[in-house]
Amino acid sequence: MSDESPFEYGIDGPKVIVVGVDGSDTSLRAGAYAWGLARRGGGRLVIVQVSGTAALTTLTPGGAAVLREAADETTAYLRGELERAAASTPVPYELVTELGDPYTVLARVADETRADAVVVGASTQAGHRLIGSVAVRLVRTGRWPVTVVP
Repeated sequence: MSDESPFEYGIDGPKVIVVGVDGSDTSLRAGAYAWGLARRGGGRLVIVQVSGTAALTTLTPGGAAVLREAADETTAYLRGELERAAASTPVPYELVTELGDPYTVLARVADETRADAVVVGASTQAGHRLIGSVAVRLVRTGRWPVTVVP
């Protein structure tokens, strides 16, 4: 046997990582985890912020404006956090913001970017235990490794 190992630590990880971030605590932890994964592995991070279309937009006059304002606030917060993180530990990243169904948008972006991994935060909504969360739907799709961060 040779003294040289064919395996090298830290170079075989995912090169394109898609992470879903909506401003919740679990999604921000998922973002931090994905940032570290991309930094350690020399990968590129695609941060996807999806503002779900809610009943608020159809039931309340001006509901769409309220939803857009909340999404804009979350986007501004995320941009600030990304700039701070990039200043201390540079990672190539792209921020994608859209309105729509989180599962549909994350799956489409993961396919379009040919993602090697998808990272999402665990859902804290009780109803998702019965009908399935975004994370469960992504895992069931079976096209990418999915990491669910608590």
